[in-house]
Formats: sequence, C-alpha cells, structure tokens
Amino acid sequence: MTTRRDNALRAAALVLANLAAGALAAPAGAGEPAWSEKAIKRQIPPVTGRIAGASLEALAHEGRDLFEARFTDLDGAGRPNATQAIVPTATRRPAELDFQRLAGPDANACSSCHNEPVAGGAGSFVANAFVSEGFESANFDTLDAQFSNERGTNHLFGAGLIELLAREMSADLASQRRAALHAARQSGGAVRKPLSSKGVDFGRLTAFPDGSVDLSELSGVDDDLVVRPFSQKGVMTSIRQFSVNAMNQHHGMEAGERWGARWTGTADFDGDGHADELGPGEVSALVAFQATLAPPREEAPDDEAWVEAAARGRTVFRDIGCESCHRPALPLKSLRFEDPGPLDMAGTLRTGDVETPATYDLSTLEWAKRLPRNDAGEVLVPLFGDLKRHRIADSRTPRLGNETLAQRFVERDVFMTAELWGLADTAPYGHRGDITTLDAVIRAHGAEGEASGHAYAALPDADRSALIAWLKTLRVEE
Repeated sequence: MTTRRDNALRAAALVLANLAAGALAAPAGAGEPAWSEKAIKRQIPPVTGRIAGASLEALAHEGRDLFEARFTDLDGAGRPNATQAIVPTATRRPAELDFQRLAGPDANACSSCHNEPVAGGAGSFVANAFVSEGFESANFDTLDAQFSNERGTNHLFGAGLIELLAREMSADLASQRRAALHAARQSGGAVRKPLSSKGVDFGRLTAFPDGSVDLSELSGVDDDLVVRPFSQKGVMTSIRQFSVNAMNQHHGMEAGERWGARWTGTADFDGDGHADELGPGEVSALVAFQATLAPPREEAPDDEAWVEAAARGRTVFRDIGCESCHRPALPLKSLRFEDPGPLDMAGTLRTGDVETPATYDLSTLEWAKRLPRNDAGEVLVPLFGDLKRHRIADSRTPRLGNETLAQRFVERDVFMTAELWGLADTAPYGHRGDITTLDAVIRAHGAEGEASGHAYAALPDADRSALIAWLKTLRVEE
C-alpha cells in the first residue's frame, strides 16, 4: 500500500535529483540497495548556497530519515575505543558491551528518545539521558551523581528559531562590549555598561582604557557573551554542535568534522573499523531537519469552559510574574539560517571551513508565514522563554537543583529558562523528568523563581486551575 509518507518521500527524491549544483544531489545509482542493513543508504554531498522552499523541505526529509534511522554496526554504530566526551578521548579500556545505558551508546536512533508526540519531540522518563561534565568523561556504569547528571529529553520544535534568536542576541552583546571599550578609550576612564538584548537583561560589564573588561556583573551568559540556547544548562551553541555531540554519545556515530583526521590524526578514532562515519552533508541534513521543525503553537480547545478558563489563566500567568523569565515572545530580525553558523567553533564545521555556507531560508516554509510580526516587521517568536540561565533552586526550595556534577562550569543550581511552548505535549517535567504535573513543577521554583512559585501557591484554587488550563493549550504542531 502506498502511503502519504511514501508519496512525500518520492516527491522529495525528485526535488533532490533536480537541485542545482552545489545544493544536495547524488550521482545516479549511487548508494546502498533498499534491502541493505545499513541505515545510511548513500552519502549526502556537502550543502552550500541558498536553499529554500521545496529544496529545503527535501533536505529536511533527508535529515528526518537520518534522525529516524536505526544505525547498525555496518554504519559504524558503537565506539569501542572512545568515550562519550565532546573532546575526542580514548577509553582507558575497550568497551565490554555494544550498548551501555549510562555512558552510552544508549540508543539506536535519535527518535528513540525524541519521539513524543512525534519525531523531534520530547521523551518520557524511560528515555532519560546521562550527561557528564562534557570534557573528557570516562566510561561509567553507576548512577552515582559524581559521574553524571540524569536529564529528561527536550523537544526540538522551533529549534531553528531558537538558534537564530541566540545568534542575534550574541551579536547585540558583542556590539555593546565593543562600544564600551571604545568609550573607555575615548574617555580615558572606566565605563560601566548594561548589557541587554531583545529586552532580556544580562547584567553589566566595566570596560577600561587599556582594553581589559571586568565581567563580574554578568548575569545568565558566559564571559564570551555568546548565548548558548541548547541543553538544559545552556552549554550548546548550535544545532550542529548539539547533533555532533549527540551522535557520538548516544549512537557511537562519529562526525569527521570532530573525530576525523584533522583533529585526531585518524579517520577511525573509535577503532570500530569504520572511517568517516558521518560527513558534513549528513550533519547538515540533520541540522536542516531540526531547524525547519515548526514551532509549537497555542491551540484553542473545543471545550467552551476550557477556553474561558485558559483566558483567565493567561492573565494569571502575567500577574504573578511568570513573564519575567518566560517571556511570551522575542523579536527576530531574519529567518535566514546559515549552516555552519557564525558561532560554531573548533570541532564543529565552521564558516571558514567552507567556501560558501548553506543558507536555509526558513521564511519560505508554510509555518513561518503564519508567525506574527511587530510594527518593525520582526518575527515574534512565541517561545515563552528568555534564552538566559537562572538560579532556580535554593535551600528552601531545592527540588529543581537535583544535580551534584557541574557541567561546563555552569553551577549546579543554575539552568536555562525552559521554553514553555509545546508544554502540553511534553510531560513529565523538571530537568530529570521526574515531576509528573505542571502544578508540582511550578511549586518547585526556588531562588530567582521563588516569588512566582509562592504567588502561584497562594492563588485561589480556581486561578491555579485556570493557569494550568492555559498551559495545556501550548501544543506541539504535529
């Protein structure tokens, strides 16, 4: 039986076959036979130039196939002589098992965990991941919190918009730093300057005439002023970096741009007999799939009582101060997504590594045309977040500070503001995915979120119920 998905894939293949040189195309007859046990049937050439409309959707189809692929030994799945570390690190002992639930590899496919309510979504508690400090983690086989942190799986919908926002915010902060240094040189004295972007306050810096900068008053961002919007601790800069890391950690599929000869001196760093397991084209397709995932939406329920309660709940959300961190929308100037991006660093393909970066024009996608805009023509991204780290737990309200291993020098009780879009379809909640209700996770807010958490707890039952009713309208677009 021919399905709608079969027809879509055939249409995508036709588009791919006719793309112009420099986009995404494969020689006729190239690749594995359909019955091959390899998950990767053919190599995807590097992607360059502007890609829009049907061509972008076709590339995203390729990325979706890789996202849902169940990698096998024939693809190079597994990493017997390497660890999950983001810095290529040889293991102290050969792996005894092909799969290891804690240090990994721990999944056959990306969609093994990112699957609720559909591919690219979140994961339930059973799909939790275990992450280390991120640099040179060894293999570990214990739940002891000194070795790893247990994390729930986040959804990826709207990821392209999130990264574009982070890029623009990083550019704003860098510009403000340059302006402060220029003012300090001109005046001959120290200049203390507030840092903000898109209405989000990132603290202050003090610039001196000699070119030095005091960053002790920064808030919620790294010293390099790069906004890193991905992972629950905010330590991943881009979808590309996230994908390269995850493919190694969870599947033992190493991207040549990090584990290849340029950085490790060999094309088979993990010693599994398979060289160059993921090329730049495969990673680009994965990026395109995630970057083009439609953002979640606010969906009006059919039940009139629910509609009425949700309207009241939206007002309550604002009145108790939730919008101070969960900002309803942030403005975005451009929907042109460059890959590799301007902030990708060593170990991830960089702009200087390619003659012409690919540019995915998200504005040509149907969902992008439905996004609201402000008076300046900027897209309003309805994420209900601020792309900033906050201290969310303290001794009085410790539940969300449930990690003891610091990750990439981000303090243990500090996490990124969770974007609320898609919340209705991505239970359970909390960084570990161990909080089953929205009521409980709101009450768990401490430290910077304590005032709103206490205000929620003090509400009449009807207002708390109304707030939950509204949050349950924030749905993933299937």
